[in-house]
Amino acid sequence: MAFIRELNGITPQVGEGTFLAETAVLIGDVRIGKDSSIWYNAVLRGDVNPIIIGDRVNIQDGAVLHTLYKKSVVEIGNDVSVGHNVNVHGAKIEDNCLIGMGATLLDDVVVGTGSIVAANSLVRSGTKIEPHSLYAGVPAKKVKDLSEENSEMVKKNAAGYLMYSSWYKENK
Repeated sequence: MAFIRELNGITPQVGEGTFLAETAVLIGDVRIGKDSSIWYNAVLRGDVNPIIIGDRVNIQDGAVLHTLYKKSVVEIGNDVSVGHNVNVHGAKIEDNCLIGMGATLLDDVVVGTGSIVAANSLVRSGTKIEPHSLYAGVPAKKVKDLSEENSEMVKKNAAGYLMYSSWYKENK
């Protein structure tokens, strides 16, 4: 069973149908929507400000979500994939996005709807990523506008994780 810890009188809230891996960690003010998945060794530390996650979101293995004390909040929309070993620190990710493996999003970043942040990218504090765009690099910069085909790939990735989590829920 995942490690779920109340802190300062606030207990994490987990939506119906959400899969929590046995080594996932949820602390304090963490709110997760329906049919999401929090994978192995992911840490959602809502100790200083809220972490709010929508429906059908997958937070993959080793990801860390945290905020800046009294200044930033993590907000993640619906149908988002947060890749393995991603760091999200006080950033907002709108719907239908893919954050590539090893990427780092710093405080006050906004990832616009339907965007992709490439693997190992560093998105500096305050960056506003345009909707339906690909950003990559250190620091991350816009590479191109995304096609409808790219958008479908992002949706398929999120749907794949919904299927994977069902395997784990069925085979307890």
